[in-house]
Amino acid sequence: MRIVVAAKPDADQPWLVAAVTSLVRQTGGDVTVVAADEVELERLAAVPRSVFDDKARGAIERMARQLLDAGVEAGTAVLPGRPVPAILEFAERHQADLIVVGSSNRPAVAARLLGSVPLTLIKRSARPVLVITHPHHPGGAS
Repeated sequence: MRIVVAAKPDADQPWLVAAVTSLVRQTGGDVTVVAADEVELERLAAVPRSVFDDKARGAIERMARQLLDAGVEAGTAVLPGRPVPAILEFAERHQADLIVVGSSNRPAVAARLLGSVPLTLIKRSARPVLVITHPHHPGGAS
């Protein structure tokens, strides 16, 4: 099983790492952690792409290190552009069997409950998308 895990550049998601670790132990899957630099057009960005790239790289390296500490090896990739199209293209190109993403910790309403990236991935992906809810989010696991 090929698993693509979408990491948020501005968030530490140890609960997502725990869920992916459990999934890999059950399936023996291969994991690649990805994060998009979120720059659609570099010429319109307020700062150089490298600033966004560094944030994305930090997120994937942090998550890959947490996975390795839990006994799961993971590849990493920083993706150029907006998260949803970049993740979908990467998953397609690498024939991913599953895309795993963490939910947002924002209040109710579906778009906010899942966060815009997870909800849009669910709507647009031809591949299965697993959204892992933060354990302290209302409605999440205890």
